[in-house]
Amino acid sequence: MTVTGMPPTARSTGWFPVARATEVGTTPLPVGAGGRSWVVVRLRPGGEVSAFPARCPHRLVPLAAATVVDGRLRCPYHGWRFDAEGRCVDLPSLGPQGTAPPRADLPVPWAVEERHGWVWLAPERTAVVAPPAPVGEPRPEPVPAPAPPSGPVFGNLHPSLEHAWHPVALARELRPGGWLQVRLLGRTWSLSRTPDGLSADPPAWGVRERFGLVWLAPAEPRDVPLELPEHGDRGFVSRWLTPSRSAGAAGPLADTLLDVAHLPFVHGRWGGTGVPVPEVTSEPGGFSAVSEHRRDGPAGSAAHRVATWTHRAPFQLRLRLESPASGAVSTRLVVLQPEDADSTRVYTCLLLSAGPGQPLPAPDAVAAEAAAAEQELAEDLALQARVAAVGLPLGPRDELHVRADRPGVALRRALSDFARGGEDQVT
Repeated sequence: MTVTGMPPTARSTGWFPVARATEVGTTPLPVGAGGRSWVVVRLRPGGEVSAFPARCPHRLVPLAAATVVDGRLRCPYHGWRFDAEGRCVDLPSLGPQGTAPPRADLPVPWAVEERHGWVWLAPERTAVVAPPAPVGEPRPEPVPAPAPPSGPVFGNLHPSLEHAWHPVALARELRPGGWLQVRLLGRTWSLSRTPDGLSADPPAWGVRERFGLVWLAPAEPRDVPLELPEHGDRGFVSRWLTPSRSAGAAGPLADTLLDVAHLPFVHGRWGGTGVPVPEVTSEPGGFSAVSEHRRDGPAGSAAHRVATWTHRAPFQLRLRLESPASGAVSTRLVVLQPEDADSTRVYTCLLLSAGPGQPLPAPDAVAAEAAAAEQELAEDLALQARVAAVGLPLGPRDELHVRADRPGVALRRALSDFARGGEDQVT
């Protein structure tokens, strides 16, 4: 058996040199072996090397971004922890009494050895019990690209997106008598504002203003508009954040924004690890998801908020956070513009009320809320950049879903329904 490196297609069994032993520490290192992607890591400083598949089974997050915590590998997205044998020993969203399902375990390689100054993997059972001494300098395989999901994927260029209203600019970005170039669904459009109204080139089914945004529908839309009762309500003060851009598709970002289980691990200000299980209700064009959040405050006080996410396909989201004790409401409108296959523009508007009979929130309070929202969005966008997903997997076996993922499951169903409205299948 040659051990100096072979093309991934040449064989899938045997021992594969993947990295120099000195390169492997407590930070996961991506490697390739047998045509598959893995990460190798020491779960304790100076300890033995462990190997794991490259992605978490939950939301396919690259485990190269994972960290070692108390001798376990912890996924950065939802805090799932795995022991050296790949068993999921901690799934925080299930609570301390929860039991991880079998599919939560990682299929680790048959064997990992550290010999001859190198780390070797045997992905599958092999008749050679130990790596033989290499002939010459070992040549590790390149790290292969991750395997695509086996089921359908809803990406930014899906044909059904032609039949929806999409945000393409803040209304203030398109001045009277002016024009603006935007990207939508892989094409460039020129928007104009004239005394006769809004227009687009190439011609679109429609261009309109709503909620302080310019919207464009390439073809006759069949989406259900999202309602925003707070818009125009004199009891609310509104503030648009500076539009951001996600280096990936809109579907995975919408999934992250709807996800409650990632809050303690991606957004530190939420604190704790326990997450509520949202109650999801199907609605025309989408769904709503309600959950209650309780956090310990200063001097033993407790913060109690009711969070209601409302989604309308494809990518319109509204989060309403209500404080039952004071009646204060904080609403976020988040809408996504699928520019290209790997680019999504993000629009966020805050609408804040201090409660019935109370003065409008002060400017410093609005600024603080905006800063917190911008920080959370930046953290979510950084996560999306690591995932680099081409779309949202819709197949039920491509990802593992648990109870806390109910909004994400509802999102996948809503997008599947939207896609079937004019297409035979999702591509």
